[in-house]
Parts: sequence; C-alpha cells; structure tokens
Amino acid sequence: MDSLSQIVLGGAIAAAIAPASHRRAALLAGAALGTLPDLDSLPIALVSDDPVTLMTVHRSFSHSLFVLPLVGWLIWWLFKRFGDGRVAASPVRWFWAIQLALITHPLLDAFTVYGTQLWWPLMPAPTMWSSVFIIDPLYTVWLLVACGVAWFARERVLARRALVVGLALSTAYLGWSLVAKAMVDREAERALAAMGQGDARYFSVPMPFNTLLWRVVAMTPDGFLEGQRSVVADHGALRFQAYGSEAAVLREVQDLPAVRRLAWFNHGFMKAVQRDGQLVLVDLRMGVEPDYSFNFVVAEATPDGWREVPPQRKEWPWSQPDQRLRLMWQRIWTEPPPEDVAGARLPAPAGAAQ
Repeated sequence: MDSLSQIVLGGAIAAAIAPASHRRAALLAGAALGTLPDLDSLPIALVSDDPVTLMTVHRSFSHSLFVLPLVGWLIWWLFKRFGDGRVAASPVRWFWAIQLALITHPLLDAFTVYGTQLWWPLMPAPTMWSSVFIIDPLYTVWLLVACGVAWFARERVLARRALVVGLALSTAYLGWSLVAKAMVDREAERALAAMGQGDARYFSVPMPFNTLLWRVVAMTPDGFLEGQRSVVADHGALRFQAYGSEAAVLREVQDLPAVRRLAWFNHGFMKAVQRDGQLVLVDLRMGVEPDYSFNFVVAEATPDGWREVPPQRKEWPWSQPDQRLRLMWQRIWTEPPPEDVAGARLPAPAGAAQ
C-alpha cells in the first residue's frame, strides 16, 4: 500500500492504544513504525542491482510475521530501558501499540496484488489478496482525518473517538473490498465455465483508486483472457477478450533462475513477448493490456536458441493515460453494449508498489 496509508494506519493504531497523555508521541511513533518495513528497499539496493531481485525481495524479511514481532519486542525493550520514560510508565499499552503498528503494515500490503511474503523465511508464493488498489483514497481518508483530529484534540475524549471511528471505517472498507471481490470472482467463474475454461487459473484486482471496477485475468495454454466487471453497472455475463503470449518460448526458458523466481513471485501470471530479439516477461497483475508496470528482459535470441542474459527492467511509455482514466471513470457507471467487445479492455494505469 502507499506510504501515506501505512503512516496514518500506524499512527492511528499506536495513538488509539497508548495512554491519552502520550497521544502525540504515539502518533509520531506509529507513523515511523508504519513506514519501517518498507525501508527494506535500501539494503536490497546496496547488495544487488538485479531488477528481479529488487522486485521479489521487497516485502520479504521486513514484512514477515515471524520477524516483525521480534523487531517490535526489541524496539519496545530499548525504549523501556533507555527511552524518555513513556514506555516504562505504561509498558503493556506501548508493547501492543508498537507490535500492532508494525504487524498491520504487511497485513495491509497483503490486500494488494503485488505480493507480500508474510511467512518468510518459509517460501510459499507471496500472499496477494488483491482486493484494494495500491492507492485508494476511500481507505486512507478516514485514517488521515482521525490522525488530524487526534493531533489537535490530544488528551480529550474526542481524539480517541476519532481514532476508533477512523480505524473502524477504514477496516470496514477493506471488508467491503473482499465482498466486492467475491462478487466479481463468482461472475468470473461462471463466465469461464461457460467458455469451457472452468479450470483456468485467474485473478481479480480492482482498477486504480476504487473498488467498483475490477479487472479479471485468466491464463490459457496460449495466452490469457482479460475482462472488466463493474459491481455498479454490469448485470450480464462477464466478457473476456483473448490475448496471445509466447507460451512455447516461455516453456523453453522456464528453468532459467530469473524465470523461476518471477513465476514463483507472480503466481505464473505473466506473458512472454519477443521484442527486438529479446524475450521480455511481463507481469500481468499490475497494468492492463497492453501497458504494464513490470517488464523484464531475461533472454536473447541466438542461432542456437534462447540465451540467458542478466535481467533488465524495461519501461515503455503508456498510451493516453489521461483518456484511460476518463474511460475508466465512465466504465464504472456504464455497462458497455453487448456488441462492444472493446468494453472489456478499456485500460487504466497501475501504480508501482511501495
């Protein structure tokens, strides 16, 4: 999730738990703790310039539910022993304020599609509940207002009430996102079954800045299907459009380390594209056809076949982003006519993970 959301979530939780007399200090401490896990990008960048490593190690050790409780305990002990006395004066409240400000960070990240390694150093595929976009104002605004009220109200009852209401509304929004996702998934499964693709692996993810318009991608032997679903406007069957991928080439290079790593990280939701004699693997989860946020060159063509190369991340300009956002907004409220096949592929930009 974006940094602002993590800051206000950490601040609101810490301030709601810590003693009222410590409220401003708790807001600042919670904001810092809510940011701390995302600082993993700094040490990763110091030891590697491999873009696949940078992508797949982010949200790993610093987001682990095995690691963060230990980090939280260490921070609590240090401040209890050497701090200014606030933690020592109310050790139990501060213990839980610190722990929950840290642990809720990876849990919130898991609601996005990027992938969060909650169980590191165990290696199941990263968790991606994919029910909220990385930036969603309707999640963040309640926490931002609550933290603002708490900062100025300080020890008054109004501050605690604002924090509780802000946390309740933001959490309820996450709950709604799961309900909306279940509705979309149900329609996706019906549509895929009707197409004879009932066994296809698929994912659903909300379009930017909302939970009303969703994108669904299903993998096929020779490519993938992409469709959109508005939980407000759409009533008929979910319609898909088919897109190709260099599936045979992808099978040829599937044992390359970078390819294996990406397939594990993105659950296999990627396409292969030949471009200028290079093989590019495209993460289908973040973006929309034909524009995506993460594109990696992993091999190059030779007379003897595909040869592994050091991974390179490629970025290409997105086409007409302003128009796409306008079309996305219209699509939320309008179901395309039955003959409008392109209605399933109106694109919108996706953001980079934080």
